Amino acid sequence: MNRTTEAAARSVPHRAPAAALVFALALVLALVTACDGGGGGGGGTPEEGGTGVGDPVFPTLGNSGYDVRHYGLTLDYRPDGNALRGDAVITARATKELSAFTLDLTGLKVTSAKVDGKPAKTSRSGAKLRVEPAHPLAKGREFRTEIAYQGRPKAVRDRDGSLEGWVETDHGAVGLGEPEGSMAWFPGNHHPSDKAAYDFTVTVPKGFTAVANGESKGSETVRGADGNDRTTFRWHSGEPMASYVASVAVGEFKVTETTAPAGGGKGDVPVYIAYAGGEDEAARHMKEMVPKVLAWEEKLFGPYPFGSSGAVIDRNPYISYPLETQTKPYFPEPPKDKIIVHELAHQWFGNSVTPRTWRDMWLNEGFAQYTEWMWEAQQQKGRTERQIFDAYYDGTDPESRGKDDETIWSFPPASPTAATISGRPVYGRGAMVLHKLRETVGDATFFDILRTWARDHRYGNVGTDDFIRLCEKKAGRDLGGLFETWLFEEGKPDHR
Repeated sequence: MNRTTEAAARSVPHRAPAAALVFALALVLALVTACDGGGGGGGGTPEEGGTGVGDPVFPTLGNSGYDVRHYGLTLDYRPDGNALRGDAVITARATKELSAFTLDLTGLKVTSAKVDGKPAKTSRSGAKLRVEPAHPLAKGREFRTEIAYQGRPKAVRDRDGSLEGWVETDHGAVGLGEPEGSMAWFPGNHHPSDKAAYDFTVTVPKGFTAVANGESKGSETVRGADGNDRTTFRWHSGEPMASYVASVAVGEFKVTETTAPAGGGKGDVPVYIAYAGGEDEAARHMKEMVPKVLAWEEKLFGPYPFGSSGAVIDRNPYISYPLETQTKPYFPEPPKDKIIVHELAHQWFGNSVTPRTWRDMWLNEGFAQYTEWMWEAQQQKGRTERQIFDAYYDGTDPESRGKDDETIWSFPPASPTAATISGRPVYGRGAMVLHKLRETVGDATFFDILRTWARDHRYGNVGTDDFIRLCEKKAGRDLGGLFETWLFEEGKPDHR
């Protein structure tokens, strides 16, 4: 990351008394202005924080000049016409002296911008919204940015060909963000290294339901000036969240609720399940599965990290994948049990403990995939984890082979590109890394590693190097050969 260039110390020449008085008064005035928030205050040269955080896979995402603490998103959505009007209030702390900064936003017209209540200048370049406050922001200062915007939000085509962003369905829409799609429906610092709390206020026509991350804070229906009733739903997500797992789903959903004995014995957490019409059986099954899976995963990984759970079961033919949206995974169709297990495992691995860069995606998907293996072995009494590993190694498991001959040996799991960020090596070979680790260090040490990882990095950001250090510390020995062979080397290892 760029750092603020500190101004070089300057010696003050000898001055006549009158000149000295003028200089002193000017200095006092400058200090007062800085304290009032008008100046930079740090003695450095104001910067813009860069046009990206320098991610090795998605280098233009995010901005290194500030750290977001909270997003307040007020959305008004009309499915008929796909019309969205939004107000984003972003509370952040400047990590360097800023003359301007950028937010990630694509499409959508910005109608006004303010910083700390004062009008700010804006300009657009590609997916970057540049915001120039009336006065530079001092390093360490907390500031509030308000962006009003509107338009017809669009889906974004991933570099692997799938859709994300704002995706219309036959009965509403859903905002999905992994890896770049969140910028299609709200402005933000859209890199996983900058996590924040969220509050959502979403207004939709009466008869529609708006579901977002976190806990429900109620809803109310009022009659608008046009004579039509509209319902406002409020959601609060207090734990830090990366923007790529933030989500709003709008549809003619039904809702069922229960509780799960999660949270490390601190009490039940609410479970909220929204589901499309005709998916009653899937909703009943999900209502049984979520508490069961969370209880089992807590035994493996430690306390569930969030204050609520649930799911959205949609009927969405335009999305081909489920997504681990925080607290409420999104399923475009009724999922199989192993997929439920996978997405709930992400609440620990990916959502609570989040990669520092997109290169470390295997820390999400390899862990969730290996949880599927353990579920099959321990809960379904099917193949053992070693038998699944062998099927992957031999290429006899369907999930080890993909379209266009992409197998788990196509590239090392720690080296994805933007086009292969969700490739099979990240998932399958990532899981194989964990099984080789388990066989090498033994069950007691392996599960100690997983629980320590989830506990010590709760709500934080991590890298592969952090995981390797933890494994070697717990094992009490060098594991470089294991990780070099299974995580970093090209091609298929010559031994299993």
